Amino acid sequence: MEEKFQLGSVDIYVNENHRFGTDAVLLADFASPFPSETVCDLCTGCGIIPLFFCRSKPPKKVYGVELQREAVELFGKSVRENGLEDILLPVEADLTDTKALLEHIPRGSADMVTVNPPYYKENSGKTRLTEAQRIARHEIACDLGQVIEAADLLLKYGGSLKMCHLPERTAEIFFLMQKRNIQPKKLTVVCNKAGEKPWLALISGKKGGKVGLDIDKPLIMREENGNYTKRLSEIYGM
Repeated sequence: MEEKFQLGSVDIYVNENHRFGTDAVLLADFASPFPSETVCDLCTGCGIIPLFFCRSKPPKKVYGVELQREAVELFGKSVRENGLEDILLPVEADLTDTKALLEHIPRGSADMVTVNPPYYKENSGKTRLTEAQRIARHEIACDLGQVIEAADLLLKYGGSLKMCHLPERTAEIFFLMQKRNIQPKKLTVVCNKAGEKPWLALISGKKGGKVGLDIDKPLIMREENGNYTKRLSEIYGM
């Protein structure tokens, strides 16, 4: 069954298999592309990140690449309902098939690539999931190396890769980025409350960038009383 949520002035359609979480919202805020930029969002799902970009000043163009047809159809419905056909372009494609991917999106055309990829190895994490949910959360259809390879092919020299992932896989991500000449430039970890262990890493890399990593202070989601912090309230537009 489909549901509709509001992201400020933008509506987004989701269903049981294709929804979005706080991590995607935080990544969209972290990425914050300029209005002049062309963006490609890999593993776009229901299109939460491209749609979030359109709450105020959207990029020039955003491709949303997704393997699962049901998710692409949801994204497409949201695009049409919001009248964003000139900005947002849903793409049904397998990012591991780089030849087919480049038939949809020109090589080296993206100023920015964003991705909220599957977090878990194929036989780890939660098991009581539908097949569509397993593909979204586990490295069944693509792994980290393939995601970063696709980003490298799509990015312009000097373009940015923005992604979120589990903190414990940060070293692996940095290694794979540097193999593709994408230099890690910024790291922000997210904690539910101050002093707690981070549950999310927000990572920015630059294709062809110089060595040098900035580590931000942690992004804290909730006050001690459980209420959202001022920063989280700003991100959600509360």
